[in-house]
Amino acid sequence: MSACESHEHEGRVTALRRRKLLAMAVLTPAVARLGIADGIADARAGSAARTKSAGRLISPVPTTQAGWAEVAKTLGRSGNMIRGLFYHTPFPRWDLRVVSRGIPVTPGLALGSHASFVRYSDGSIMVMGDLVVTESRLQRLTDALQAHGFIQTAIHKHLLEQTPPVWWTHVHTHGHDPVDLARGLRAVMEESGTPPPSPPPSPGRLDLDTAGIDAALGSHGTAGAGIYTCTFIRRETVVDGNRALPPGLGATTAFNFQPIGGGRAALNGDFVMIASEVQDAIGALRRGSIDLVELHNHGLTEEPRLFFTHIWAVGDAVTLARALRPAVAATNVAPSSNSTERKAESTAESTADPEPGPRSSR
Repeated sequence: MSACESHEHEGRVTALRRRKLLAMAVLTPAVARLGIADGIADARAGSAARTKSAGRLISPVPTTQAGWAEVAKTLGRSGNMIRGLFYHTPFPRWDLRVVSRGIPVTPGLALGSHASFVRYSDGSIMVMGDLVVTESRLQRLTDALQAHGFIQTAIHKHLLEQTPPVWWTHVHTHGHDPVDLARGLRAVMEESGTPPPSPPPSPGRLDLDTAGIDAALGSHGTAGAGIYTCTFIRRETVVDGNRALPPGLGATTAFNFQPIGGGRAALNGDFVMIASEVQDAIGALRRGSIDLVELHNHGLTEEPRLFFTHIWAVGDAVTLARALRPAVAATNVAPSSNSTERKAESTAESTADPEPGPRSSR
């Protein structure tokens, strides 16, 4: 090989090496990102299964209402047992006069704070809830939650335009002394401006075709506090960290129908979905002319990862229920065995049902 040919050969080799190095430089970040993304996806998809297989999953244990008597005393109001697995207390905001798109919003429709206590097999207690707060008190409420050991897992809206401005925040904490947790919760509720319990409203006939609503949704709803409620529960077990959530806690689709006359209703509620269901459910809702308020998470670490969309509509109640049905069918939910679940969560001090179903904690 001549000196000239040798020089040309070395040049081609050098150029080839340079191209390989450039290709590696370009591809390495992409490969790294792909690996990280795959790792995150695998971790999320498999964390619940790995927890179960490792034998570390902690389950809720049955309790009785009498067992929470000191919690009720500390909170200054009564609650009720849901499926024998969690103690639920409503904090209706009957003090607020909220109007959304010209509709006066009752506490039962969208203004119900609530909190649930769960006892686990390791002796620990979990508290999970959703609090209603006016915008002027939101930052003070956050400070109170921080001071009393609660974490916030969501801050969002349940309504579109409204006066006065109102927000909702989801809260979560763990401990071993339920009374101590109740003390902290009461301090938080006082900071939110939540009023003391009010007398339950007088039962009255709802100006709604409730049988038609049930037929349209394939469920059996419940009347209470001036609204009609239909509830659906995720079929799969939801795990938060190493704890299984009781059925109906933090994984519920719920619809509230508030009569406004002539068989018409204001509809407010939310859908629970996993990621692969979100677009189908949203598309079905919009095809039914249901307005979307929010799309977000209510928790931080649950598996499967849950997403919620809050909704609003006004119209004939049965027509609204028919519009909801395709969106319900797009998600892995089943009708609650007893739809008093949502009623107790959002209404004013409702009386415990003889066979209460799970309350939606949304």
